[in-house]
Amino acid sequence: MRFFRYKRNGALRLGALDGEDVVDLLDAAPNGTAAEMLAAFADMKRLIAAGTDGIRVAKAALRSAGRAARTPLAKVQLLAPLVPDLILCSGENYWDHREEKPAVTRKDPEFFLKTGLGVIAHGEDIVSDPRVTKKLDYETELLIVIGKAGRHIPASRALEHIYGYSVMNDVTARDRQVTLRPDGSSVYNLGPGKNFDTCAPIGPALVTADEVPDPQALALTTRVNGELRQSNTTGKMIWTCAQLVEFFSTFVTLQPGVVISTGTPGGTAWGTDAELGGKKPMRKDVVTAGGYLQPGDEVVCEVEGVGRLVNRVVAG
Repeated sequence: MRFFRYKRNGALRLGALDGEDVVDLLDAAPNGTAAEMLAAFADMKRLIAAGTDGIRVAKAALRSAGRAARTPLAKVQLLAPLVPDLILCSGENYWDHREEKPAVTRKDPEFFLKTGLGVIAHGEDIVSDPRVTKKLDYETELLIVIGKAGRHIPASRALEHIYGYSVMNDVTARDRQVTLRPDGSSVYNLGPGKNFDTCAPIGPALVTADEVPDPQALALTTRVNGELRQSNTTGKMIWTCAQLVEFFSTFVTLQPGVVISTGTPGGTAWGTDAELGGKKPMRKDVVTAGGYLQPGDEVVCEVEGVGRLVNRVVAG
């Protein structure tokens, strides 16, 4: 299923996609739906925690939905499908991204955090604020959404803990993230480089795991103003989704609604920036970035089978 959060007459609503319509889950809930399920139909984290029972009742709601419970998707004012307090992030998870920037040596996934304060929805604007950065970059990533709580989860059982997936653009302030030393080595500052207003577009939907049979077989692309900048597949991740769940659950108990962003492939604007150690790898299948994001640019982040996330860049 594909779940959405959206606004209707100023109120937050939850819906599920049925053909070209978004079906309002509360409006379409079957007669006799338990109170706890009705509460889940009003809150995405509760719906995630309801697990397969919530999906089962939501499917029943789609089957019984009348015209009054439906709104064409094209007319819906979407919100981010969920707004986590924190986003667990794994950087440097594709070899071609490692190869386009200063060299690192790492035996484990890179672990950093993004704040939920930066989350915006499909269709909302990314703000380019020159007081924050003059080197605003894009990173299309597959986002894991945890559905079943656990700690020290083995990779062999990790997919059982995944409720679904979404798309995230890990918008980054490169001149805040990285500083080059005189010897050419680099210092990373992932706090300010990754955390600022509008730094985390997510959406458009939360896609349940049954819709994604193999999360390691999904095409991933980024287009800026129609130019194909990133093109890869989740099969080229260094650490798989299951391995990332295992890794992050080593440190914290993963609860329903926790999200893990899985890293971006090569093709970022950073790869063309010699001032920050970019190495500009030459690929004939993508357009080499001519610079960082500027007001007026349109960024389209797409993960096959999961969604197409579109945001424009505006001046701060």
